[in-house]
Amino acid sequence: MSQKGQTTTLEERVTIAERVRAGQSSREIADALGRPLATVRKWRQRYRREGRTGLYSQMGRPAQGALASAPAEMKDALLELREKRPGWGPQTLRLEIAKDVRFAGLKIPSRARLAAYLKEQGKVRKYERHEDLPEPQEQPVQRPHQEWEMDAQGVTTVAGLGKVSFINLLDVYSHVSIDSHACPNVSHAKSQAYQQVLRRAFIRYGLPEQISLDHDSAFYDNKSASPFPSVIHLWLIGLGVQVRFIHKRPPLEHSRIERHHQTIAGQAFEGQTFADVAALQRSLQARLLFLNQEYPTRALDELPPFQAFPQARHSGRPYALDAEEQMLDIQRIYDYLQAGRWFRQISSVGIFSLGGYGYNATTQFADQTVEITFNATTRKLICLPEKSHTAFHFDIQGLTKSALMGRALALPGYLPYQLALPFAYPDTTL
Repeated sequence: MSQKGQTTTLEERVTIAERVRAGQSSREIADALGRPLATVRKWRQRYRREGRTGLYSQMGRPAQGALASAPAEMKDALLELREKRPGWGPQTLRLEIAKDVRFAGLKIPSRARLAAYLKEQGKVRKYERHEDLPEPQEQPVQRPHQEWEMDAQGVTTVAGLGKVSFINLLDVYSHVSIDSHACPNVSHAKSQAYQQVLRRAFIRYGLPEQISLDHDSAFYDNKSASPFPSVIHLWLIGLGVQVRFIHKRPPLEHSRIERHHQTIAGQAFEGQTFADVAALQRSLQARLLFLNQEYPTRALDELPPFQAFPQARHSGRPYALDAEEQMLDIQRIYDYLQAGRWFRQISSVGIFSLGGYGYNATTQFADQTVEITFNATTRKLICLPEKSHTAFHFDIQGLTKSALMGRALALPGYLPYQLALPFAYPDTTL
């Protein structure tokens, strides 16, 4: 539970208003948000009286300021101390100011008043509550290709090649080893590498229903408390593949792919020396074939995955590289974005960033927090600054097929045993 004196963010106040409209009680809202009951009641009443404009926070005494009765010397000393010690909070600053001989015998303002004054002077860090991306409802995995796990193993030393990072994919239900790709001389695989490996996997096995990912920066915005979906995330949505992000560290989630990293390493490259990356990639693909067609799996009653689940050879949802542009449905992305909401800080020059693109809100709204939603019908961002009841709109940037697909459609390690047609399954092919 938050302590008294802490301010609420615009996002929290909007959430309170939404929950009020949904019929929740003040107690229910306070418990859900972890805020004092009095705080929730305050904003509930303000919202009912004034509507959306009432959600703008004005702490302290609007006419005179939070420390109107404090000596100017004390306020100057407080700001000076804050500049020197930016990590000290209001309580620490209050205790330190009380030690100053210049203020002996004077009343020291409360922690809440000091916090309000620092906020007035722009000496507090903006706080954003976390807002998750919209995700599919979690369901038990009950069939092949219902969910793939994708993860990068990280940097491994391979004899003859040096440092290599590996991207691995595994089907959760059938234990089919979907793909493994070597990324030489990089410590962190780029989004383009993930996209290319996924294309190769889609051609071989068809589109899965869902892919689960961790919070790697290649497909998750780690820099914002309300992340905007990445290009690879939107690309998958457009292809009709749902995306689920894990919320617990392995082994609580993604335990299968973590174990699979070790299996691939032992099968394909540990103790081996390679003349070039192409040789390593051939070894990876050959051992994937072995694991799927020959290697007994304990979880499958000692049967190889393709024997236990012949239907796992293809998902039944075909993909073709030369048809990707036609398959990519931008309307799916619009519908997905309409379920989201983001909060951004407008800079002193009137700019905010969303999805890697800058938007000019003008200096009229400088230093405000803006609430952003998306209208799938008009295909525009709806931006509502905290101190205004009138929204402004922007055409969303970056939502073109070319931007989502990237420039290069070449597949890494494209091999001859690749399926030519999705529904023909010779015994010696994947």
